[in-house]
Amino acid sequence: MWDHVEDADVVLHAGDVVTGDLLDALRSRRPVHAVLGNNDAALVGALPDRLELELAGVRVAIVHDSGARTGREGRMHRWFPNARLVVFGHSHEPVDVEGVDGQRLFNPGSAVQRRRQPRRTVGRLELADGRIVRHEIVPVT
Repeated sequence: MWDHVEDADVVLHAGDVVTGDLLDALRSRRPVHAVLGNNDAALVGALPDRLELELAGVRVAIVHDSGARTGREGRMHRWFPNARLVVFGHSHEPVDVEGVDGQRLFNPGSAVQRRRQPRRTVGRLELADGRIVRHEIVPVT
C-alpha cells in the first residue's frame, strides 16, 4: 500500500483509519483528506463526518457510509449535489460507477481488510483541468 501512497499527490481516506498513528504516517508522506469512519472512536473530533473540497478543479466529496446499495446514486447526488466525484468507504466493496448526472461514485475497497472480496484494493484517481481523467480500482499485492 505504501508504494501507492508514494506515487500519489494527495491521499483521500474514506474512514476507518482506526489510529492516529496511521493518519500521522500518511500525513508524513502526502497531504491527506480523511473523514471519520465507524471504527475511528479514537479520532472523534479530529476528523469530519463528511468533507467537500476541490482538487484540480474537480468538486470532490468524501463520506464513510453512503448507506444501502439501493438508492445510493440518488442519495449521493442529494447529499452532494455539486460534487463530480464522491469517494466513500464502509463496505470494503470496491465500487466505480457513474451515478446521477454523471457524478462518479468511487469506493476504493480496503487495503487492509478485504472481507468478502477476493483481494485487498486501493483506488487511483487522476484529476486535471476540472475533469476526472482516470479512475481505477487496483489490487494491493
